[in-house]
Amino acid sequence: MRHDAHAVNSLQVQPAPGYAGDISGTLAWRWVQSGEAVLVDVRSDAERAWVGFVPDAPAVAWKQWPGMVNNPNFDAELLAAVAAGKKVALLCRSGVRSIAAAKRATELGLEAYNILEGFEGDPDSHAQRGHLGGWRLRGLPWRQS
Repeated sequence: MRHDAHAVNSLQVQPAPGYAGDISGTLAWRWVQSGEAVLVDVRSDAERAWVGFVPDAPAVAWKQWPGMVNNPNFDAELLAAVAAGKKVALLCRSGVRSIAAAKRATELGLEAYNILEGFEGDPDSHAQRGHLGGWRLRGLPWRQS
């Protein structure tokens, strides 16, 4: 079981080392709707195009396809996407890459949170995502191209 499994439906911030904390997608969406936070999607362009995306969420890839190489413009793009005084909630595929992005955002001076489960959640017993949690499964807003 994941370390964060107890918190996926919580409306509380879970402590985390190196950044402001882990939050559920539900809490992230509440913060976005209230204007407290900006949700930034750190998945690759390919992931957003093929799997889906959160409408109006800035896209700032942590790593890019092909090869999943680090985005050399991550710092500048992230700082441009988050207005002063706003929290940033970071979303990736499963809530793992967004931890690294949250740590970097914190180093840049932002109040950064990792969204637990990510967009697709963990793989199930058939190695398929989308059945064990994630932004989409939880019924939060998303679209496909």
